[in-house]
Amino acid sequence: MKPLLLKGVRPYGEDPRDLLVRDGLIAEGTAADDAEVIEADGLIALPGFVDLHTHLREPGREDTETIATGSRAAALGGYTAVFAMANTDPVADNAVIVEHVARRGREIGLVDVHPVGAVTVGLAGEQLAELGTMANVGVRMFSDDGHCVADPLLMRRALEYSTALDVVIAQHAEEPRLTQGAQAHEGEHAARLGLAGWPAAAEEAIIARDCLLARQTGARLHVCHVSTAGGAELLRWAKAQGIAVSAEVTPHHLLLDDERLATYDPVNKVNPPLRTTADAKVLREALAEGVLDCVATDHAPHAPQDKDCEWSAARPGMLGLQTALSVVVRTMVEPGLLDWRGVARVMSERPAEIAGLADQGRPLDPGEPATLTLVDPTATWTVRGAELASIAANTPYEGMTLPGRVVTTVLRGRVTAHDGKVPQ
Repeated sequence: MKPLLLKGVRPYGEDPRDLLVRDGLIAEGTAADDAEVIEADGLIALPGFVDLHTHLREPGREDTETIATGSRAAALGGYTAVFAMANTDPVADNAVIVEHVARRGREIGLVDVHPVGAVTVGLAGEQLAELGTMANVGVRMFSDDGHCVADPLLMRRALEYSTALDVVIAQHAEEPRLTQGAQAHEGEHAARLGLAGWPAAAEEAIIARDCLLARQTGARLHVCHVSTAGGAELLRWAKAQGIAVSAEVTPHHLLLDDERLATYDPVNKVNPPLRTTADAKVLREALAEGVLDCVATDHAPHAPQDKDCEWSAARPGMLGLQTALSVVVRTMVEPGLLDWRGVARVMSERPAEIAGLADQGRPLDPGEPATLTLVDPTATWTVRGAELASIAANTPYEGMTLPGRVVTTVLRGRVTAHDGKVPQ
């Protein structure tokens, strides 16, 4: 691998300097005769982004996304590691499936693809999956995402096992008895549109229950896609008690709200649903404060027939990998809630720490892995779903002009995306 010289980068938005990469590591010095040079004047260098919540759909729904297309989208979005959720077909509830996902990720080589194992067999919530066997082949996070582990005894057992395995249980917080037939956030907009309401309490009840179970078991709990102000307050309380809980928020829950439902466009249907403007404001503040640890995309590609239909029949989910950085800039950087070091914290450092990735989210210092992304903070771009790298095009930001653009992504010294293109 040839040395790589990044000229004039601004690490974390600070003063510009040249960054030399040699043998996959950030090197001492600023010159090498045989180096590939990227003129990066004014670009901000950040550690490569880590997404704890990605749906790559393979195996089973390769018509909507594959590990290859999802990896391209991730690299173009500045990501160097993604966690592939278990709700594939067949479900990733055994070592054979998770090893397939990991192997395909290595073969493609654009990002580190870490499979998430299911907590229960078939995501059915009835019997624990082979947690130990999957942990033995490298799985570090388990989740039934898309479904809540609703049985409290089963969730307790999963948390107990997780402590011995040194893994994280990530919960999709949704009390199913409270969301039967639910189509949208329970509030004035759902009532006016005639959509069955999805109460905030359905999410908050599970967050509260599982925080108590985590305290009792001494386990590490991660809460997926927090969407309500009440959920953030419960997490603030839990952390004050010393409970080992972390939590993520999606870009769409930071920016969008349930006013968008007025058009009945299913592109806005997501689980958990878009909440109120007041919820979004609290989520942004909680992310800045550290109550919410990180941003995770919940990248969820869908085929046209699963989105271009009536609202009640549409599948929930939105694309997120290539727009995440720009939405964070819009919602957190532009209002002054986060600086660029804060962006590194919520998009790289904390998710890497939560997942136990020793080689991701590292400082941009000599001797550290050259795993980073370069961002143009002055650029704007208009989102077009058809132009994104995913097979699917279900982006809620269609036609929006967003700030900030990922220019280059580097994984252990190798350029995996540059100027909107992925090396062949």
